[in-house]
Amino acid sequence: MPDSLFIPSVDLRIGSLEEYNRKQKEKAAQHFKRPKARPCITISREYGCTGYPVAEALLEIMTRQTGEPWVMIDKAILDEVASRHNLSTDILQTLGEEDRILDEFLATFSPRWKSNYDYFKPLASHILALAEQGNVIIVEMGGAVITRHIEDSFHFRLYGSEAFRINSIATRLKIDKEEAEKLMRHRQKVRDNFSRDFLNHDNRDPQLYDLQFNNNRCTPEVIAATIAEFVLRKIR
Repeated sequence: MPDSLFIPSVDLRIGSLEEYNRKQKEKAAQHFKRPKARPCITISREYGCTGYPVAEALLEIMTRQTGEPWVMIDKAILDEVASRHNLSTDILQTLGEEDRILDEFLATFSPRWKSNYDYFKPLASHILALAEQGNVIIVEMGGAVITRHIEDSFHFRLYGSEAFRINSIATRLKIDKEEAEKLMRHRQKVRDNFSRDFLNHDNRDPQLYDLQFNNNRCTPEVIAATIAEFVLRKIR
């Protein structure tokens, strides 16, 4: 069962990224000096939790509250960006000394990065470049680990009971609960292995996150509003 059924339209988000990049170029051309911090927010989740509804609600709140453009980034949109090279060129150039910085950064991870270097280096470079620009919400992809050195980065995680996650998957994908349980266990194992083997971290480690939310007890709207309040108080 494809994860894409959980994920908002890539084309729609590509359009948002194009608009975001356009406005960044306009500000640079006007020698724009930001008056306040432009944060990066990462959202991690156990498979089956409502990460994308939270990210969409948060995107709307942060755009409204800051009066600035925000963009949501996940692996699906980065894969699409990579296939449309011109969309990422401008923003990647803002890193400065990109290769040296990234090489040093990746060296802090597991040695297994080297065996998949060609894949993970461009992925990490996109995440870092966007995070450094600010006003981005990064969903999954080890965002909490990859961006942890950025001063104005904030990290959040959703967790839930197996029963909640199985029911959530079954409802959203319109499959029976037995199939949903198999999918949940498989996808969660893949995520845990990635975090352990390539990022050298346990993605359940509470010290990676500013706040964690029990998805059984908190709706996406409540989680999004709480994250927004937390971040806005920190940067104002």
